[in-house]
Amino acid sequence: MTKLPRDAGIGFKALHYEAILEERPALGFLEVHAENYMGAGGPAHARLSRLRADYALSIHGVGLSIGGPGPLDEAHLARVKALCDRYAPESFSEHLAWSSHEGAYLDDLLPLPYTDETLRLVCDHVDRVQERLGRRMLLENPSSYLAFEASTFEEAAFLAEIARRTGCGLLLDVNNVFVSATNHETTPRAYIDAFPLEAVGEIHLGGHAEEEIDGAPFLIDAHGTPVADPVWALFEDVIARTGPLPTLVEWDNDVPDFPVLYAEAARARSVLLRHGSQISHGGGMAHARAG
Repeated sequence: MTKLPRDAGIGFKALHYEAILEERPALGFLEVHAENYMGAGGPAHARLSRLRADYALSIHGVGLSIGGPGPLDEAHLARVKALCDRYAPESFSEHLAWSSHEGAYLDDLLPLPYTDETLRLVCDHVDRVQERLGRRMLLENPSSYLAFEASTFEEAAFLAEIARRTGCGLLLDVNNVFVSATNHETTPRAYIDAFPLEAVGEIHLGGHAEEEIDGAPFLIDAHGTPVADPVWALFEDVIARTGPLPTLVEWDNDVPDFPVLYAEAARARSVLLRHGSQISHGGGMAHARAG
């Protein structure tokens, strides 16, 4: 499934580079967005190359538009392949969403109707990505703010069928589950009950923003705050069912100083340890036991 350690990791941000080098914190892995590393060189690659020597790496794509109605952008896919060939990451993942149309890229990950037609399209795209990269990918469940009347699948069943048909793994974003369930007035644990947990190769945790619409809470997957307590509780429930899994803390907006982000990763690690993870207490790849 994935070679990532069954440990806690963080999304790498350049402002944390010096702290990570100096402190060599106990992190199972680092994750980066593929689209930030598609140039040939420069400071971003110099930093990532240095950290890659010490830490396992997950590359997370945001621009392949797996759910887009047209064919995949083969030039973009070639850039992703070059990046994966360069760094040999322990994991590559993308989103169940679309983000481009007729050559124009949109600054968002947009939802899909869950229909037989969409299922065939997404499976074809996942197959193409895995064939081109020569590796199994993980597909992430989205956060959602609306539901399509045309949908004939529940989201968890839709993802399960993609994994069955293509052999891909799944990335379970626990915050997205909580956000979507709150917005649709459903129960997050019911979603987890229906989710194919045996296909999960990585977990994401992150913060969300809350607004109010017509007197009801409306959540946005903003990645700009600590993980909320109900999301921690849901994460603990998932790990109690699955056993320890590679777990990433995402914090992409209003990024805090490194100790704040590291404290979130340490909290995730404590959950993994409570449920049997075999993790040593050193820092870096040389000190983390792969799961």
